[in-house]
Amino acid sequence: MKLSKKRMFGGAAVLSTGALVLAGCAGFGGGGGTDSQSLTFTTWGSEAEEIQFAALIDQFEAENDGVTIDLNVVPYEGMFSSVDAQLASGDAPDIFRVDYGNLGVYSSQDQLLDLSPYFTDEEIDDFVPAMWEGISYDGAPYGVPHQTDVSALLVNTAMVESAGIDPSTFPTTQDDAWTWEEFANVAEQLRAGLPADKYPFVYNWQLGGAPRWLSWLFQTGGTFIGEDGASATINSAEGERALDFTRSFFENEWVPPTSSTKGTVYADNLFTEQTAAMAFVGSFLVPDQDFLNEFEWTAIPMPRDARGATDLGGNALVATKDAANPELAAEFLKFMVSAEAMSAFCAATNELPTRLDLAGDAVKFDIRPDVMPVFVDQAATIEASDVAQLTSPGMAAINTALQDQLEAAFLGGQSTADTLANLEQAIQEAIN
Repeated sequence: MKLSKKRMFGGAAVLSTGALVLAGCAGFGGGGGTDSQSLTFTTWGSEAEEIQFAALIDQFEAENDGVTIDLNVVPYEGMFSSVDAQLASGDAPDIFRVDYGNLGVYSSQDQLLDLSPYFTDEEIDDFVPAMWEGISYDGAPYGVPHQTDVSALLVNTAMVESAGIDPSTFPTTQDDAWTWEEFANVAEQLRAGLPADKYPFVYNWQLGGAPRWLSWLFQTGGTFIGEDGASATINSAEGERALDFTRSFFENEWVPPTSSTKGTVYADNLFTEQTAAMAFVGSFLVPDQDFLNEFEWTAIPMPRDARGATDLGGNALVATKDAANPELAAEFLKFMVSAEAMSAFCAATNELPTRLDLAGDAVKFDIRPDVMPVFVDQAATIEASDVAQLTSPGMAAINTALQDQLEAAFLGGQSTADTLANLEQAIQEAIN
């Protein structure tokens, strides 16, 4: 089966090089130059994203006589190590794309352009508050929230029906989303009705996606970093509930045993192969033709506990502090998150807007518009406190700790108490 797609979570993204069409030279373009009317822009992207970036750049150049934006599309793997090296050498791109989880690393190290002088309070109010929080550090914006992406639950209707369950009874909105207990009951029914080599569902925390586990913690009302930003709070009753419930996925054989946080196969692959009847998957994968053509599927909300929650995917666009023309860089960033530009980009890529005036059904998605309201609705469960934690400068280290400790809990027999204690220590070290 041919799969070429990008994969994101709140703190990172992994991009298949097969999905890329490289622009310009194969390397990473440096920044600045001597022409103040020229900017360099480095990004990764799927084919659909690159097409949209190029089209919007053409529009910006047409509307600004004499301005050129040099687009350089590169593989995600190695992007930030290259940007880091360029920042150190003073040769970084003027503008680059960064996922929200990595953004805090750059803004906290004074490497990005503070956009405070370029946005009025009225313009800031155009954005979803939680997403503006995602690009802010110490109260100042160091980028623009270009788009977001969240997970919902995809359902293979034929597999569910084969297990004796009517998928038409499944929830469709946050108002009727399953409780954890209702979700567990469905998983038990699917386990009993499916062949031994098929599974009720698969969760998308593989290959760097471990922070998606935090959605379960948020659903309990728990946190992993306190409001002060300096204290680890995961070792709690809420953390215990989230860990015990997610451990039961493996104990009850609801998920494939190889689909843990260190698994090497993505959740959507297992869904496409019809190994799992349901899969937690991000909206950016909806355009994939393998999904569209092989079987009938739909999307439903994630379960909820004390509250609804999902992962923070998507990316910001940032300008470097030493951009050749900061005013032009800020103008371009503002253009990219204008209502017209954002609507066009999201419609073509099945990603979600971050502007309030594009909420609800304002964006007309090009592919499977019937399932996209579920993702739009799911995105509303992201709270500002979630974003503040997920954009901590310590997220890279926290991600590694989550991979190690959840793997030990799910497959290695490590106790809940030890897992939470180890995570608490690792998180405390990461944020200090």
